Amino acid sequence: MAIFTKTTEEKEEKKAPAKKAVKKLVGKESPLAARVLLRPRITEKAYAMNAENKFVFQVSKEATKRSVKQAVEEAYGVSVLDVNIVRLPAKRRVFGRTQQVGYKNGVKKAIVKVAEGQTIELFKGGI
Repeated sequence: MAIFTKTTEEKEEKKAPAKKAVKKLVGKESPLAARVLLRPRITEKAYAMNAENKFVFQVSKEATKRSVKQAVEEAYGVSVLDVNIVRLPAKRRVFGRTQQVGYKNGVKKAIVKVAEGQTIELFKGGI
């Protein structure tokens, strides 16, 4: 019967939920960033590039250097110095007992260099 022995102060503390920190992929809600930036590319090579102030994103197939630059500046509030875009081709894969042939989708990625002293918090210590 411990329920009836609690004071009113303890009940009020229990009712007020603590605010949780929610981690978003995009810093600010931006329609351009939502269309252009699909997700960060998390690989060992991408994390090694963070030391050079370069961040890697997977972008949509229609993305251009100019649209990627605008999207990153709007979403994360950093000044972008340079954008390089690379198209990775689709790869052929064989799987199954009957040796069926399939393809892995091709990917378009953007390597974004930001100004010295600025960083994107999403890439600090993993996601």
